[in-house]
Amino acid sequence: MDDIVIQLAQPGDARWIAEMSRDHIETGLGWRWQRASIVEKIRDPDTNVITARREGELLGFAIMNYAGFEAHLILFAVLPSHRRGGVGSALIRWLIATAEVAGALVIYVELRKNNTIARDFYHCLGFKLMEPLPGYYGGREAGIRMALDLRRVLDATETPDKL
Repeated sequence: MDDIVIQLAQPGDARWIAEMSRDHIETGLGWRWQRASIVEKIRDPDTNVITARREGELLGFAIMNYAGFEAHLILFAVLPSHRRGGVGSALIRWLIATAEVAGALVIYVELRKNNTIARDFYHCLGFKLMEPLPGYYGGREAGIRMALDLRRVLDATETPDKL
């Protein structure tokens, strides 16, 4: 895992990110996150678009938006051949650290209701189920919202000598 490099995405990464979204996130829903919308997010000062690479090869990406005391994980994917190898955790941990620096108190994410692998992944990182979202995906598929309370993450790292 030490050889995974997390960095801000560049406009040249946008096509790959868009195709990853089409193939691994938006399957069966239509292709909303195309190259132009990814470039827009890369240029948005309230959004982080990051990539994970190993020896220059793109392995995964994440897009998170910040608004006030909240952060919203918009898109997140890892190549199937590199899942369960620490790539996804490295991406999310980078975003958590960045959200804390930005002053966010909570990170939200939505996912397909039947995606138990993603639900378990987020749960292992401390996210809690917030609410069901009937018809969230284009009126065709139910979703769920999960949240990570960063105040609890910070409280868990405090020691009595810091209080």
